[in-house]
This record gives sequence, structure tokens and C-alpha cells, in this order.
Amino acid sequence: MPFDIANIVVSGLSIAILLLATDAVLIRRKMKKILRGKNGSCIDDSISSMDKDIKSLARFQKESETYLENVEKRLRRSVQGLETLRFNAFKGAGEGGNQSFATALLNEEGDGVVISSLYSRDRMSVFSKPISRFVSQYELSDEESDVLDQAKEKVSK
Repeated sequence: MPFDIANIVVSGLSIAILLLATDAVLIRRKMKKILRGKNGSCIDDSISSMDKDIKSLARFQKESETYLENVEKRLRRSVQGLETLRFNAFKGAGEGGNQSFATALLNEEGDGVVISSLYSRDRMSVFSKPISRFVSQYELSDEESDVLDQAKEKVSK
């Protein structure tokens, strides 16, 4: 019977040693990851390196945010609503066909221009009317008002 108890104790201690050895190997691996530095043994170098990386990332984040803010400002000023309508300006006179047009070009804030053309066999006239906040200070034809409304819908989406 004492022999059985000794075997149990030895077996238990063997298992404990095996578990401790495994744990030591795992801890050693984790320490190597932490101690990665210039010479692989100085935790100060590792911390310093991580600090530099964090500062570099913070600079990159700030530069990226500034860049994106500038892109957003430029995007708001760019043409986002574009609509063209072709029409016959002289329906009853038998002239022109659908060669006349009205085109609206608007940015996000509703600033832009409406360009229109009236075509007949004898001549062609081109008009440009500035738009501010989706409104023109000049009187718009029905076709010009239509393209302005359609372009405004595209900007609003």
C-alpha cells in the first residue's frame, strides 16, 4: 500500500512538473513578443519603439482627417446636380426641331448655372443664368425651371 501512495505522489508531481514546464514555455513566448526591440532583450527599447509607432499613427490620423475635410469642402463645391432637357422652342412655326436645350449645373449648396440655347434655322442664341441657393435672380423659362428642379432633386439625394 505505501508503494501505491508513492506512485500516486510521483505521478501527481510529474503531471505538475509537466504543467509548469508548459506554462513556462508559453510565458517565454509572450515575453519574446513583449521584448522585441533592437537587441530583443530590452523592454525599454520595445516601449520606446511602440511609443514612436503610436505617435506616427496619431500624425497619420490627423493628416488623414485634414485631407478628408479638404476633400469634403471641394466636393461640396463640385457639380453634383446635372440635368439637360432638349425641346423645340418654335413648335408652331415649323422651325428648330428639338435642337434647343436647357442645362442646369449645381453644386451641393445650390450654386451653379443654367445654360440654355434657342435654335432656329436662321440663328442660334445661347443664354447663361447664374443660380444661387437654387434660385436665379433672372427670370427662367419653363424649360429652364424644369431642369433646375430636376437638378435640385439629384443634389438632394
